[in-house]
Amino acid sequence: MSATKRASAVIGAGIIMGGLAGAALGVLWWQLAPRVPIVVKGDDVRPDVFQPEGFFAADVAFTALAVVAGLIVTIGLARMRREDLIGVLVAALLAGAIGTFVMWFVGTRLGSVDIEGLIGTTESEIVVDGPLTVSLPAAFVVWPLIAAITVTLLALGDWLSQRRSAPPSHS
Repeated sequence: MSATKRASAVIGAGIIMGGLAGAALGVLWWQLAPRVPIVVKGDDVRPDVFQPEGFFAADVAFTALAVVAGLIVTIGLARMRREDLIGVLVAALLAGAIGTFVMWFVGTRLGSVDIEGLIGTTESEIVVDGPLTVSLPAAFVVWPLIAAITVTLLALGDWLSQRRSAPPSHS
């Protein structure tokens, strides 16, 4: 198998692993993340009590899942093609970008709330869980960042291993 085909295989695996892991983690994020209660009464919609910790907890859950996915997927890709860390890096970054998007998409769709549909449907006050969102934009780069750090550490480990095993040069 040529080097180009092997690189294509690891990149293809990264795309598939990123999409599948992102979908599974989107469901998990939807289940784990707390929601901010929203009060709906007539045409009035407002947070029950402003709870920034609810938004923060959803961001933390998203970020923690991205860290774990970044590590596991990147290590899995590196086990496929350890000798080609550039290909692994490209595959891991693609997996991270695709996986993050899919995780966000699945989680926000499952955790969506039709607030507009609730407005005006009731005269009494009802409390619903607010929609699931990511309010911290930096959370979207965590998976690719962890992937890049993991590949960098693997390359550093390989370099140190080669350096130790090389015979000393005498000039």
